[in-house]
Amino acid sequence: MEVDILEFQVPVENNKTLFVWDIQPSHTEAKIYEELHRVFSSFGPLYLLKVCPNALLSPPGFYALVKFYSAAQASKAQRQTDGRLLFQSSPLKVRLSSKQTPHFLSDSSRPLSHGRCVELANHCLGFNGWTSDIITLKELTNEEEEEKEEEGEGGGREKMLRFGCLLQLSFPHHGQTTRAAAVVEESFTCTGPDVLLQRRCKLQRMVRERALVQAFTTVLLILIGDGKVMVEVKQTPDQLLPEQTEGVLQVNQFAPGEEEEEDEEWDLTVS
Repeated sequence: MEVDILEFQVPVENNKTLFVWDIQPSHTEAKIYEELHRVFSSFGPLYLLKVCPNALLSPPGFYALVKFYSAAQASKAQRQTDGRLLFQSSPLKVRLSSKQTPHFLSDSSRPLSHGRCVELANHCLGFNGWTSDIITLKELTNEEEEEKEEEGEGGGREKMLRFGCLLQLSFPHHGQTTRAAAVVEESFTCTGPDVLLQRRCKLQRMVRERALVQAFTTVLLILIGDGKVMVEVKQTPDQLLPEQTEGVLQVNQFAPGEEEEEDEEWDLTVS
């Protein structure tokens, strides 16, 4: 029985990346993207799909990069699509990337963004397959920081806001639960109560999303060959257990605007 494990991390392995070429210019770029997405997403969730026109000195046409979360699904897609017509009158060439993954990428992992985490969880588990509950969400700005406010340009005052969130992520059909926390902070010029309210709302939303991302980093999705999915939670030294979180907020701190750079350089070396 074939088993594959998915983590909520940006996939960097070459055995998850397909290169597609010999795409005819008989369709628009948007139509080609739609057709490729239809074909390859049938094998499993996609992290990335890019379509580009051929170089100026090459014959007219397109090529594409397809990146899966699962190496097994990428391999199956390559075997079943290479040399097939699919959506055009001539066969496509589909190959797995064979370029060596740089050492600094192979030894590091980056969590998926909030949107990607939700997308992957919904695809594999369904919309009712997981839930998230906020245990604590509060402002952590202290009096000392409040006293450091200084008048800025235009009559506004420099203000610091910091929020923390403790969140529980549950998988009711699998009996698994994990907890995580995050803190976000931001300094800004406050020119009125409406600005302050907007910043508070923004940081509250951001800290909830960061905590959910942190919780998903401990989750493993185990794909079994018959289409079933199992969920396991990695036990880490700083794991937040229910009996340990009473009155405690353990955090990973982020600054606003730290968005994940998810699109790596194109890897066009193929096997």
